[in-house]
Amino acid sequence: MALHLVKLCVGCDSIEDLAAWIDFRFAEQRAAGLIPEQFHTTRMVPKRVDELLDGGSLYWVIKGKVQCRQKLLDIRPFTDEQGIGRCHFVLEPRIIPTQWQPRRAFQGWRYLAEDQAPADEISGQSGQALPAELRQELAELGLL
Repeated sequence: MALHLVKLCVGCDSIEDLAAWIDFRFAEQRAAGLIPEQFHTTRMVPKRVDELLDGGSLYWVIKGKVQCRQKLLDIRPFTDEQGIGRCHFVLEPRIIPTQWQPRRAFQGWRYLAEDQAPADEISGQSGQALPAELRQELAELGLL
């Protein structure tokens, strides 16, 4: 059974903001002559790496709700220029929308068991998910 992480997506107001940030970072990396790779840097290194890399994802909390996830590809501890231990969560750049799940604010990241993780969003009959603005309004009304 896979183990996941949940983390606040600070600075993003929507899944579209997160996607734009990923595109921006990829463009920066390409301009610098690097092979584009998406990662998130954090201070703490998870102890349960094997479980996380066995199909785990990083679930993003945006505006107080888990809204999407990205598959974890690797976890790379390193020491920065100031000698502080840090960690890169290497992520698949594809963002998978999930059913919204309320979350209170917290610092850092938390483990998320498979049975507590929100399901992936199922598209409507037309194959289209609800627009972000409509989803936000429905969530604020307590209907999502």
